[in-house]
Amino acid sequence: MKTLTKALAVLVLFSMAINAEAQIKVDLKKKLEQQVNRRLNQKADQAIDKALDTVEDSIRGDVKKDGNAGGNATGQNSGNAQPQGKSGQNADAQSGGQQEPAFQSYSKYDFIPGEKVIFYDDFSQDAVGDFPALWNTNGSAEVVTTNLFPGKWMRFVMNQCVWTDELLKLPENYTIEYDVIPQGGLEGEGMSGWHMKLMQAKNAKAWDGGTQPGNGGFEFRIEYFGRPSYHTWLYGQECSVSNLSGYVEGEQYKQKINKLYHIAIWVQKTRIRVYQDQNKIIDLPRAFPAGCVKPDRIRFEYGAAMISNIRIAVGAPDMRNKLITEGKLVTYGIYFDVNKDVVKPESYGTLKEIATVLQENPDVKVKIVGHTDSDGADASNLDLSKRRGASVKNELVKNFGIEASRLESDGMGESQPVAPNDTPANKALNRRVELIKL
Repeated sequence: MKTLTKALAVLVLFSMAINAEAQIKVDLKKKLEQQVNRRLNQKADQAIDKALDTVEDSIRGDVKKDGNAGGNATGQNSGNAQPQGKSGQNADAQSGGQQEPAFQSYSKYDFIPGEKVIFYDDFSQDAVGDFPALWNTNGSAEVVTTNLFPGKWMRFVMNQCVWTDELLKLPENYTIEYDVIPQGGLEGEGMSGWHMKLMQAKNAKAWDGGTQPGNGGFEFRIEYFGRPSYHTWLYGQECSVSNLSGYVEGEQYKQKINKLYHIAIWVQKTRIRVYQDQNKIIDLPRAFPAGCVKPDRIRFEYGAAMISNIRIAVGAPDMRNKLITEGKLVTYGIYFDVNKDVVKPESYGTLKEIATVLQENPDVKVKIVGHTDSDGADASNLDLSKRRGASVKNELVKNFGIEASRLESDGMGESQPVAPNDTPANKALNRRVELIKL
């Protein structure tokens, strides 16, 4: 009996040993599987992380590239900048933290500035803290500078208005450009809006008070919550037509406080088109019925804003005739930031027209020459003008498909002025790009 009991005990122990060994094998197998899976997961994670890093680096590179392409704020004007001298005056104002749209985003931008400048003011000749010399007011405004945007600005926070002191002699076709930075302060820290009127004054010195001043005109306004809108008012028996009014729908078009916008207005007889940065936001084919009103004054009013780089020019450039027949095209529609050679995206309309002329005349070769005003050192202006000429060439090749072998570039700095460098308007004439047929 004892022998049988011992035998059973041995069998039990043997069975337990076998089961234990089997369990150990199972546990080892599980641990091995877990370890293999863990290592595979780690490698997969590393591969995914590497792929994501590559994508992120690519995105950063694109953002950086787009930022460089944008150069706002006005290039002849802030972001809107025309070719300018070393001093940086008349530059587009661009916030250090505000990224401008890439050049390609302006592919539908058809605005082309007028050829002959008849009014220009960047307040470079006014002292900071003073009221600007070329303007008048029934309220208040002052010339200021800011750490966010280069150049000088006319800042107003008021319920009154400021206007061009002398009446403007405007033909049927002309363009108006300016940079604006909405401000808070009229009713607190939030957006206060602002208004701009293109109007026919009652007389040379009148500020034309009242809710509908002067003899008629067109008003572009930004409402207190940032939405763009427009309004026309027309007086007299010859203007027996309905006034126009409306607003621009879309959150993407609402202006924001302390952000720079470039406004361009194109008047062609009865038609008015308004552009905000790269977007055409208003197009009124019968804004000014024939013989109804003849605008001769610009007025900014109500709300709070900073304004600069106001440019009014007449005469649509006949690029084909100038370049092909006369052999020389002078353009003021190619913009740069102050002291920089990057072509601003607001130049798209002008460059597209130049490219079209070159594409239609494939045997023509041209030299692209940059010019500056006299602000700054001669050597610096010469170098800047050469770099700008080269940048224009590169844009025509890269974005418009013009063969590089057909283009040369150069720069003359300040050595060939077309006007005395004594006023902002004359300096604006000297900051230009010329295309010379070879």
